[in-house]
Amino acid sequence: QVQLVESGGGLVQAGGSLRLSCTASGRTISNVAMGWFRQAPGKEREFVATINWSGLSTNYADSVKGRFTISRDNAKRMVFLQMNSLKPEDTAVYYCSSGNQPNAGPYVYWGQGTQVTVST
Repeated sequence: QVQLVESGGGLVQAGGSLRLSCTASGRTISNVAMGWFRQAPGKEREFVATINWSGLSTNYADSVKGRFTISRDNAKRMVFLQMNSLKPEDTAVYYCSSGNQPNAGPYVYWGQGTQVTVST
């Protein structure tokens, strides 16, 4: 079992930045892929970014490419999402997720989420 806790969400103006953190406990995450997903009101949860076990391979949704950066610190059991140039359409609950494979999903463990609200 892996327990995930997200932090760093909040209210920010369009064009601003936020850095989300995800702290893992329980089983190690150093050998599995991790990801960030989000869910806006009235919409389904969607993929934002993923990172493989080593941090050398990342993937991003087209909507955030060039603005968001996913990273990890395996020693600290943490994953981060740096979000720059935020837009109102980035408003959502952001979830951290842990996979069970080193380079990809499926993503089987989920945190409770952290709210990100981007105002105009």
